[in-house]
Amino acid sequence: MNTRLDLDAKAITLMAVLCAIWGMQQVVLKATAADIAPIMQIALRSGGAALLVGLVMWWRKEPMNLRDGTLRPGVAVGLLFGLEFLLVAEGLRHTSASHMVVFLYTAPMFAALGLHWKLPAERLGRVQWLGITLAFGGLALAFLGRNTPAAGAAPGHVLWGDFLGLLGGAAWGATTVVVRCSTLSRAPATQTLLYQLIGGFVLLLAGAFLTGQARFNPTPQVWASLVFHTLVVSFASFLVWFWLLRHYLASRLGVFSFLTPLFGIVFGAWLLSEPIEASFLLGAVPVLIGIVLVSGGAWVTQWAGRFKSS
Repeated sequence: MNTRLDLDAKAITLMAVLCAIWGMQQVVLKATAADIAPIMQIALRSGGAALLVGLVMWWRKEPMNLRDGTLRPGVAVGLLFGLEFLLVAEGLRHTSASHMVVFLYTAPMFAALGLHWKLPAERLGRVQWLGITLAFGGLALAFLGRNTPAAGAAPGHVLWGDFLGLLGGAAWGATTVVVRCSTLSRAPATQTLLYQLIGGFVLLLAGAFLTGQARFNPTPQVWASLVFHTLVVSFASFLVWFWLLRHYLASRLGVFSFLTPLFGIVFGAWLLSEPIEASFLLGAVPVLIGIVLVSGGAWVTQWAGRFKSS
């Protein structure tokens, strides 16, 4: 029986930790961009994490069975994973880390739309549709009236970087839909992650060399960043994420994903001294509220029902 659970204390705790880790990763990529381009760093972390996942599968005696029906969706999620981080890496050249993390983590909205269409158990209700309307209205507001460039970017390019972050969120949302609607939903988390990491490594490494962004200056900060991204982000956090996708409703897991943009904004302002524009905050607030409504619509409906009955 293929059922998914609603969120419990374990899922909530794991999601909060994941949000802090994911909110930091864009900031660390931006902080080390002068010594290693984001696209090159993500390629190297994906390759290193793929080796670690392969070792875990060998230790657990989990074969990589390419005849179990996961090959085609595995290739698809690998391509989507690579595309997502190609967009992120290019976007970080033009916009700030705090902007990137907000637009990238619109992914739950795109995932909810796709799952609504594909899976009856993930249908959207009125609260979720309200959340999507709010979120996309906030995105439009956040895009208006801003042209302050990121450090090193040409004037006017920040909107292009923000748009690439939004496309990255759509790619991530599509990845979630593929995982949930294919044989990968029943495959071990390690197998799903390995497909993604191999796809990301190949696409991003090729992209780094083709665009002349393969520089690597091995400073202590760069090595620390690579360790953080390889061991914590691409290995541990993604394994936990895919384990959660196998056991809990995907649209509900995003209920705490709104914390990730908040962590990203705080870390960016604190560690990189990135400015936070008023227009960006005005747009980000309905985006975050919309993500909460989309991901936790059932909770909001239950809470409203209890409030009315009291």
